[in-house]
Amino acid sequence: MKLVANVLFAAALVAGTANVAQAAGDAEAGKNKSAVCGACHGADGNSAIPNFPKLAGQVESYTIKQLKDMKSGDRQVPEMAGIVPGLSEQDMADLAAYYATQVSTKGAADPKLVERGQHLFRAGDADKGVTACAGCHGASGKGMAEAGFPALAGQHGAYLEAQLKAFRAAGREDHEGKRRTNDGEGKMMRATAARLSDDDIQALASYINGMY
Repeated sequence: MKLVANVLFAAALVAGTANVAQAAGDAEAGKNKSAVCGACHGADGNSAIPNFPKLAGQVESYTIKQLKDMKSGDRQVPEMAGIVPGLSEQDMADLAAYYATQVSTKGAADPKLVERGQHLFRAGDADKGVTACAGCHGASGKGMAEAGFPALAGQHGAYLEAQLKAFRAAGREDHEGKRRTNDGEGKMMRATAARLSDDDIQALASYINGMY
């Protein structure tokens, strides 16, 4: 019951953020504005560079939140530092609408890591206090648009590993390494990632990359 309560609390928290009034996005306008994004994220949002995330198929409200957080400084992404200052809220909404209409390309999971990765994603690890990823990101990894939870299926493994380690560093209050803290006051990602080992993170990232 405690696990369910934590998931519902996090969902309510993010849903509250997602429901804040924002400009309606225009996908066609977003396509025209996405040219500069294509260098890192691919013309259709399917990055060919593993360190840069795929944006294709991403939940609109999540993309908007990340862009706003980068602009405000709540999320530090050096590669985006020269891009986000010039984006208006309408630009962000248009870009998010465009990428949401695109289809993410398929990835591939390491067969040796599938069993552990699948277990963590679908059931979590009760002994470690790790909640199931599917509780927020959906059984198929497509996210939950109503709550603002992002789609993960097919995302690059290298990018996923980096983000999970950044959330883990913040959750453990490490003094070194990249930290990520923009998961809301509920700290759902920080609390979960803090309990993951390097092997857990590798298995999860590989399994999610192979989901489609």
